[in-house]
Amino acid sequence: MQKPPLAIPRSLFFLSIFYGGMVCIAGVLGNKQVSLGPISALGPMIGLGPLAIEAGIAAFLLLVITSSAVAELHGGATANRLVRFGFVPLVTSVLLSLLVLALPASPDMTPDRQAAFAMMMGGTPRIWLGGIVSYGISQTLNVTVFSMLKGREGGKLLWLRAGVASILSQIVDTLLFVTIAFLGVFPIGELLLGQMIVKVLLSAVLVPPLIYLFVAFGRRLDRAA
Repeated sequence: MQKPPLAIPRSLFFLSIFYGGMVCIAGVLGNKQVSLGPISALGPMIGLGPLAIEAGIAAFLLLVITSSAVAELHGGATANRLVRFGFVPLVTSVLLSLLVLALPASPDMTPDRQAAFAMMMGGTPRIWLGGIVSYGISQTLNVTVFSMLKGREGGKLLWLRAGVASILSQIVDTLLFVTIAFLGVFPIGELLLGQMIVKVLLSAVLVPPLIYLFVAFGRRLDRAA
């Protein structure tokens, strides 16, 4: 007897697709350093230069929010599976980038465009490894902390659970990535401190309101099914 097709909640289907897209685009956006006005100005106040952050933080925060929303709607086990499945688009995008970089460019492609593409899509093995390791550990930590806090206090304080889990995962992500990618290449102390400050502030400001938006949207999708 043929088994019926597996029913997937509409919210889980949508959030999974969105999550996969953010996994792939985060590394590309990370090629640009951005200055965030008042946050950047905090650097000189604490003895650092103006604080900057790679633009990939935008996609990474959305990953954190999405995995937390899945944990809230469908449980921590499902959210952890989503994180593990995220390795598929992440590793595939890395391998495709390496393949495309190795292929000869068309004669019609100008040298400046070739150089720009190589600069944007290239990376050292340590950078690739740092991105993969930091993704897996920090995202798993986010889901674990979020689910643990929910288990202790129930369904309340969604904003606090999401914010705390995001801040901790961002700190771990920064420690792992910067250390793996750049330790021994140049002094990383100021880079680590600056990146952590900006990521913690952004997590505290952006994650609490956005988690309510994502969860509410997911519940609306499920009600419409």
